[in-house]
Order: sequence, then C-alpha cells, then structure tokens
Amino acid sequence: MRAAVVRAFNEDLSLETVPDPDCPANGVVLEVAACGVCRSDYHGWVGEHPKVSDGSILGHEYCGTVVAAGPQAKHTIGDRLIAPFILGCGDCPACQTGASNTCEHSVVPGFGAPGAYAEFVAVPFDHNLVHLPDTLSPALAAGLGCRVTTAWHALTDRAGVRAGEWVAVHGTGGIGLSALLLAKMLGARVVVVDIVEEKLTHALALGADAAVNASTQDVPVAIRDLTGGGAQVSIEALGIAATTNASVECLATLGRHVHVGMPAGDGMMHINMRAIYAKQLAFYGTRGMPSWKYPTLLGMIERGDVDLSPMLDRTVSLSGASAELRAMKGPTAPGTAVITDFAT
Repeated sequence: MRAAVVRAFNEDLSLETVPDPDCPANGVVLEVAACGVCRSDYHGWVGEHPKVSDGSILGHEYCGTVVAAGPQAKHTIGDRLIAPFILGCGDCPACQTGASNTCEHSVVPGFGAPGAYAEFVAVPFDHNLVHLPDTLSPALAAGLGCRVTTAWHALTDRAGVRAGEWVAVHGTGGIGLSALLLAKMLGARVVVVDIVEEKLTHALALGADAAVNASTQDVPVAIRDLTGGGAQVSIEALGIAATTNASVECLATLGRHVHVGMPAGDGMMHINMRAIYAKQLAFYGTRGMPSWKYPTLLGMIERGDVDLSPMLDRTVSLSGASAELRAMKGPTAPGTAVITDFAT
C-alpha cells in the first residue's frame, strides 16, 4: 500500500510502498476514505511524542470501509465506519465502567501503531467503531475522531457546560472551532482567543460572541472585562504554558478549566497555582471520548442540531500532508485539512 512514513523529524514524510497491514483477530482493516491532519500529528512529526520514530505512520482521525475482518470482529466487509482515536480494549475496569478513553490497554493508530496516512489501516478492538451515516461526508467525518469528539467530551462530561455560561476557548484550531460550535449549541456564550486576526474574524463569523487577540491584549484581563468577572468554563486547546495560565487566570471564582491541548515535550509547565487556590477553581484533564457516546453525537449532526462543516477548510492529497504539518510551525489559516486522495 501507499503510505506517508516518518523517516526524520521535521522533514517531509517519505511516500513509500509498504506492506499491507495484517488483519487483527479482534478487529478489521479499513480502506481509508479520509484522515485528518491534526496538531497531535505535528507533535509526533517534530519528535515530541515518545511513540513516534523512524518508520512510523501518523494518522489517528480516520474513517473508511472494511476490507478484511478478523474472526472476533464485530463488523463485516463492506461496513463504512468511523473510529475514535483511542481504541479501548473493552474488558478492563475503565472500559467496563464506560471510560474507554482512559483504557490502559488502548491502541492509538498513529502513536505506537501504524496510522491512517495510508491507503489501509488495521483497527483492533473494532467494537469501538461505529457506522458512518450516509449523510456525513468522509472528509467531515474524519475530523470527528479527535477534534469534535474531544471537544464534546470536554464541554459535557468534564466541564458540564450550562446554557448562559461564558466559555473561553484558547486556540481556534480544530479543537477550538469544535468547542465554539458545540458550546453555542449548548446555549453558552463564547469568547475565543488566538494570535491570528484572520482566525478570530472567522470564529466571530461562526457565532463567537467576542474575540481576544493574545498578541495585542492581556488575555485574562480582557476576558474578565468582557464577561463581567470571568468565564465560568475555559477550554485550553493548544497545550502550552502561556495558554494554560491565561485559561486559569481568565476564570471567575469556582470556574472550571479543561485542559484539551496535548502538552508538548515532557509536559512540564509552570502554572499559576495561586489563581487556582484563591478562586477555588476546578482543573480537569481530558483526552478523547468514550466510544459509546458516538451515536448521540452523530445523531445531533444528522438532525442538524449543529453544523460542523465550517471547521473543514480544505482537502489534500497524501503528498500534501507534509506541507500541512510544516505550516503548524507558525500561525495557521482558519479551518482544518483532511487527506482524501491517497494516490498522489
């Protein structure tokens, strides 16, 4: 099969012909229809993820059609499926209590297992996969596996956002735009933060109530002024110390910080604990979403309760993935990119 392979950090992915994946006994092989290019992939591409090395194939936001099924698989050849990026084992206490996104035995294609920057991807634990609605395009569906699902879980299960609350979103990439659209659907008021004016303008056009440019404004002060004392919920969607501290400091008393952005490097940060202590804040970590929540989210999208199409900006070929990763070294354009052409 054709795949884009990591051969050296910070260098273009190598387009190679590699062996087709073996079918797991407890899973399937998908012919990949689409795969998102995510900032988490960028962390691996630059060498900041311990499970990405020479020979790795990135790609954890994917959907496709089953072309092979193992003897223990739940799905059959021809099924069109979408996958959460965290594949829980299904048997451990975490999975049995509905928290499959915390499974210690999970598999994450692209990080420790070959991912979907390729024509085919092997997917073990296929009970995590769900059927792709006919009304949802593969390009849009691919982004759900990480960005949208993570944002939905962060807003609902972690922060418990309520109608009328102020939600601050730090970073307007895929996670940030998803959080904006979903928070508005929940009836919240949203202030977005970024350093790129074009992205802030884009977010305002999508329904954000206010925007703060972190390159020219004191973010916590600006948000406290805009919200009349601070946001009730703040979503950190980048993974660096500056946005983490801005997220904590912009909150009102008893506010809830949700850390969504993958921390870079060793993950160590200097955090304003005095703000957390003095305002008695809640500080939540979150990663992914349990697979059983997919049908509810997909149902909302099918019914038109939320329109997530604005988060998809462009489709690219497999050979174009390197340029998308390289662009993440600096300020990026609004919207997200998805690989849909695996032949060029």
